[in-house]
Amino acid sequence: MFRKLLVVSAVLLTAACGSSPTDTAAPPASAGAPAANAFPVTVEHKYGSTTVKAEPKRIVLVGLTEQDSLLALGIVPVGVTEWLKKYEGAINPWAKDKLNGAPLPTVLVDQNGPQFEKIASLRPDLIIGLYSGLTQEAYDTLTKIAPTVAQPKQYNDYGIPWQETTKTVGKLVGKPAEAEKLVADAEARIAKARQDNPKFADATGLMATMWEGYFVYGSQDPRSRILTSLGFKLPEKLDEVIGDKFGASISKERVDLLDQSTIIWLAATAQEGRTALDGDPLYASLKVAKEKRDILLDESTDVGSAASFISVLSLPILLDALVPQLAKSVG
Repeated sequence: MFRKLLVVSAVLLTAACGSSPTDTAAPPASAGAPAANAFPVTVEHKYGSTTVKAEPKRIVLVGLTEQDSLLALGIVPVGVTEWLKKYEGAINPWAKDKLNGAPLPTVLVDQNGPQFEKIASLRPDLIIGLYSGLTQEAYDTLTKIAPTVAQPKQYNDYGIPWQETTKTVGKLVGKPAEAEKLVADAEARIAKARQDNPKFADATGLMATMWEGYFVYGSQDPRSRILTSLGFKLPEKLDEVIGDKFGASISKERVDLLDQSTIIWLAATAQEGRTALDGDPLYASLKVAKEKRDILLDESTDVGSAASFISVLSLPILLDALVPQLAKSVG
């Protein structure tokens, strides 16, 4: 308890003193004014509700994908939490042109929790953690720095759909109509792909990666939702096997889950993934492997990154690359 009090005290002192070099940074670029009467706005989440009284000017993200929603709305955050660890400023290539010349945000690292003192030094007036696994303790500490919006309670941690992320961010920055249009345009693109490929509706699919054996993503994970939005059905009893998480490693006894119409593998590199799969007799014996209906996405490429970093901005690059491969796989 004493250590917790020290952390909170240090955070509040950092926020009050404003001694960090980041304090002199200009507010991020913002395109377009918020809607009239947009504030105050209240958002419900896992730990209660948060009210934003006025347009936020300095936004820090403790979730892993919200920067794309902000950038799509013409707003650059002052701080982002790094996930993919390969793009400067944690701004992905499909979103970089949305910076419009603004400086890159400060990059935070989540190691057993947010970097509270560094966050405080950025003097945020809003902290967002929608695509996150914030604990009650972390949330309570963040609220001492600035109003904080945690992950929604109706989904698993890291389970919020990209649509909800976009719309919620839109509400928080006073641009709900713009956010709704972004979602509608992206959903129209998905609907077109589904309409052009009616065979998807008769197929089953799964997203997986080679981590601690075979790690499969559940129905509430954004990766799985891409498949279902295109018309695919997920394996029966998938969530029963992995529990209430966004995904889990499966035992060899449940390798039958992998034998679907198609399976998309996220691999460090396509070659490494193919070598590992071909070298596993159990996987090689499955029909999906024998008929070469599996798809490998190379995580070292932008498309592979987009398959994990699913957002309103990454969807076009992902769909353009993935849909033709899916059509070939189930065709």
